[in-house]
Amino acid sequence: MRIAAIGVSHWHSLYDSAYLRHLAGMPDVELVGLQDNVAEIAARRAAVVGNPPVFIDYREMLAATRPDFVIALGRHSTMAEIAHHLLDHGYPFLMEKPMGVNAEEVRRVAEKATAKNAFVAVPLGQRYQPFVARARQLLAEGRFGPLSHIYARQNRPTSARYPAWDAPWMLDPAAAGGGCLRNLGTHGLDLFLFLTGEEAQVTGAQLSWRALGQPVEDYASVLVRSASGVLGTIEVGNTFPRDGTDGEWKIAGRDAILVLKDSTMRLVTASGEE
Repeated sequence: MRIAAIGVSHWHSLYDSAYLRHLAGMPDVELVGLQDNVAEIAARRAAVVGNPPVFIDYREMLAATRPDFVIALGRHSTMAEIAHHLLDHGYPFLMEKPMGVNAEEVRRVAEKATAKNAFVAVPLGQRYQPFVARARQLLAEGRFGPLSHIYARQNRPTSARYPAWDAPWMLDPAAAGGGCLRNLGTHGLDLFLFLTGEEAQVTGAQLSWRALGQPVEDYASVLVRSASGVLGTIEVGNTFPRDGTDGEWKIAGRDAILVLKDSTMRLVTASGEE
């Protein structure tokens, strides 16, 4: 498969998800082009993964390489525009969240993808963690009874990692559309919708810039309520003082509570723990 990547200054090109590193190691994949508006960054990324051709303009790259599939990264402020171009030209693609800087941008992309019956993927990988698989099994078995609430906390290390990974734009509200809530909050909100299977409304939110003093928020807490009344609390941050994550996930009902914290998953019921 011939794959091109757009906007490789996004840190997931080589770090965290590290798409390019994984693709470069697959025997049936050829990286046919890397693009970024900053030529030096594109060249540095290319040097790590076998020196595929680099481009500044993603349109020129697509026209020159005609890839089978596209990994679309880049600044959050340009994602919706890139998505529309890929849809209009028939390219199947994976795009990192948030796919835009406001709900209307993302809604228009989703509507076009649906209308064209296009292949568009967003990597919301927390859906596939063991906690979520166990929660869905328990929900299917009716083990929780009436569901009460869902809690998700993901507090990651300092946002200083973004400039170190050639993505200083993540600290610019105009380019990133926000801080930890824009970047990490998607996971918690998606899990709430995925586990309840219902629409939801935001009932409250608070953001803080206090810890890091950056132009984008470094901690946020959002309250949501599903259509049937299940409550949710999503907390995200960039204030964990070392590598790793201060995280906790919980789903609770009348008859059971499932909790994941410190790599330990516990199911608590009236008869004890398992």
